[in-house]
Amino acid sequence: MVERQLRPKGISDERVLQAMGEVPRELFVAESERARAYDDCALPIAEGQTISQPWIVAGMAALLELEGPERILEVGTGSGYSAAVLSRLCSHVVTIERHESLALIAEETLKGLGVRNVEIRTGDGSAGVPDRAPFDGIVVTAAAEGGAPPALIGQLAPGAPLICPIERRSHERLVRLRDGVEQTIAPVRFVPLVEGDG
Repeated sequence: MVERQLRPKGISDERVLQAMGEVPRELFVAESERARAYDDCALPIAEGQTISQPWIVAGMAALLELEGPERILEVGTGSGYSAAVLSRLCSHVVTIERHESLALIAEETLKGLGVRNVEIRTGDGSAGVPDRAPFDGIVVTAAAEGGAPPALIGQLAPGAPLICPIERRSHERLVRLRDGVEQTIAPVRFVPLVEGDG
């Protein structure tokens, strides 16, 4: 996967490539999907959600430009795969998931892998995790309508990046927001970010 998919698509951060090579992706998908775990595509998981294709996970992690001591917020735990990758790149990950069933499965999978620096919360991801802020980076794994949620922007440490898919006028783009400056990275497709308690 690293040599066939990630390097050819421009992922050059060696720490990210190592983490992607070490985390067993097949453990984060249903048994019926395990034969396709390393395919270059998104795969379905429970609750109508997906596990992103490998280059998206790697690309979002690389955009955070992690060096090791950072504290990261992930919005949208899903299967826990991205959190597992991030756990190898920074000191602590707080990840929040709307669906309690997914959060429980992710927690069990991460525990089985011996991952100890990931804290899983259940709730409205668009509100972030104020009691753990500020964060040295935030990554959102669902598409926000119009722009990144203001609550998340407010939980960034000075100079910290927020990586988020944003949908505007029916076009979805992955963007990096840092100190109010937005950089468009690539066209993407994510499940929508659901805001509020409904």
